[in-house]
Amino acid sequence: MTPPRRRRRHPEPLPPPPPPPAGQSGGEGRTKNPERLFIITGAADGPRAELDLVTLIVARSAPPPSATPEQAALLRLCHAPLSVAELSAYLNLPFSTMTVLITELITAGLVQARAPIVRQALPDRSLLEAVMHGLQRL
Repeated sequence: MTPPRRRRRHPEPLPPPPPPPAGQSGGEGRTKNPERLFIITGAADGPRAELDLVTLIVARSAPPPSATPEQAALLRLCHAPLSVAELSAYLNLPFSTMTVLITELITAGLVQARAPIVRQALPDRSLLEAVMHGLQRL
């Protein structure tokens, strides 16, 4: 009777993955080519809208036929209010490119930018005192 053959605990290392195609970084698929971002934004030399990462964007209408694919995707996403940071993540575009796209849509009247709703962290002291005095009278 022959003893069973032992198997190695650690399998042989896999060969390294092939290098990404030209113009792409590691695994995220983002392009390194700044020319593509310039083509998306066009020659936007004018002033930009005052946007920050938490500004909410809401679409006012459906995408027109003349809209670029990025603008159409942005308008489809914005039926419900979304922040600029969320839009940037969903469309896989940098914040600077998003501000140019959103500024173009604001000037065309297709989207509306709103400040986020800020809730107070602490209630008003006079309101708490009024409630306390009302409860003491009971």
